[in-house]
Amino acid sequence: MSETQYNAESIQVLEGLEAVRKRPGMYIGSTGSRGLHHLAYEIIDNAIDEAGVGFCDRIEVTINPDGSMTIVDNGRGIPVDIHSVKKVSAVRLAFETLHAGGKFDGNTYKTSGGLHGVGASVVNALSLYLTVDIRRNGKCYRVEYVNGGQLKSDLHIIGKKVIGTGTSVVFKPDPLIFKETTVFKYDTLRSRLMELSFLNNGLTIILTDLRGEIKSETFYSKNGIIGFIEHLNKVSSVSPVHKKPIYFKGEKDDVVVECAIMYNDGEDESLHSYVNNIPTDEGGTHESGFRTALTKVFNLYGRKNNLFKKDENLIGDDLKDGLTCVLSLKIKDPQFEGQTKTRLSNMEVEGIVQSLTNEGISQFFDQNPSVAKEVINRSLTTCLQRLAAKKAKELKKKARDAEVKALSGKLAACSGKDKSRNELFLVEGDSAGGSAKMGRDRRFQAILPLRGKVINTYRAKMDKVLENEEIRSIITAVGSGIGKEFDLEKGNYARVCIMTDADIDGAHIRCLLLTFFYRYI
Repeated sequence: MSETQYNAESIQVLEGLEAVRKRPGMYIGSTGSRGLHHLAYEIIDNAIDEAGVGFCDRIEVTINPDGSMTIVDNGRGIPVDIHSVKKVSAVRLAFETLHAGGKFDGNTYKTSGGLHGVGASVVNALSLYLTVDIRRNGKCYRVEYVNGGQLKSDLHIIGKKVIGTGTSVVFKPDPLIFKETTVFKYDTLRSRLMELSFLNNGLTIILTDLRGEIKSETFYSKNGIIGFIEHLNKVSSVSPVHKKPIYFKGEKDDVVVECAIMYNDGEDESLHSYVNNIPTDEGGTHESGFRTALTKVFNLYGRKNNLFKKDENLIGDDLKDGLTCVLSLKIKDPQFEGQTKTRLSNMEVEGIVQSLTNEGISQFFDQNPSVAKEVINRSLTTCLQRLAAKKAKELKKKARDAEVKALSGKLAACSGKDKSRNELFLVEGDSAGGSAKMGRDRRFQAILPLRGKVINTYRAKMDKVLENEEIRSIITAVGSGIGKEFDLEKGNYARVCIMTDADIDGAHIRCLLLTFFYRYI
């Protein structure tokens, strides 16, 4: 057996953009559809950075018939002068050299999404061809690359007496890298560009698809993230709990925090967080600070204004139900986990966001007490459901004891063990219950007599509902739990039948029982 040689020749040095083509996933996350669209986002983010410092108010994104993409902005245009140290034009440095860009000194761009300085060069490395046109100094300059960043033509002038400034980048993803797909999805780009228009007030973004039937859309927002939050609620199938969105904006230690919140009657949370316009899908320290402050403010305001009972206290999960939120940060030196920037890791940001959120929401609540009451009551409903579910779980753990105490002398259980066949009859009154016991088939029919009328559960709080002895008997007998803990598979019966007298009282009892089942089971 020959030994594998391991010596100095085994150590490889990848020059220039070769490292990107060798391990593209390290730079764009994957070589699938997500990584493909990340190429577009890297170039678009550069244009967004120009908008962030006030030099760009229009970006055009076009999917060309051959599958390439053109991104044009009316910013200042990438510098074309010769770098004093590298002795090549600045635009070539940006597109040929990793970690070269205008975002490191903190002066050119106060905040930036493309902080790592590898975006443009990575796109070049993973493209079949890439062309950059720059309008600057009254002229139009061009530099061209092919086959993963190989220089085709050096920077040269293609037009004189040019009006305006800006940058145009045309690139086509390399099919040797993106073997799964090189087809840009219109809807994916549309979603991202719409986000960016909301996050950047007054910025016009135009998306055009020239493949097949031509289609084009323009995105523009005057209301910023307030418009964003209203849009998210509009496209959802839920109804807002309050008309006026909660909004605040603050700055501390060069960190700008802007946030809009709207609660709805649904059960899902929709939290969209961004750092320098980059979506942080995996959250990070900014989200942690926000959630901590949100819980604290809700509890403090609720107690201060007597919205809570002494034993009621909201936890983080109570505030998630029905929450739609857009949290946008501008940071001078963001630290992301990974080049794809999906999670923020700046430790100092957590305390800053917590402080600004505390201050912002508290001030908003003081100025809008009706909105404060509506949203806190919305979260309190979830809190009471949680506490009720906890009590129901405790009841379930003590099922045998509960049956002995709550159902002693009441429930006439059936002898059969086949849950798919068993039935539970809820019978009005002891006398009717006795008759039902006499007429039943004890093999699969169980009888639970109920004394009087159960509590009206339509508006009653969960703690009051669980104090009702008849309700507890029903919960224990059915065995499926209530509220969010409800599990049909764990129920003791396939059918629950309500049997009441054919009079007004019987109709009332039947209505009260149906209301309980509708609300909790």
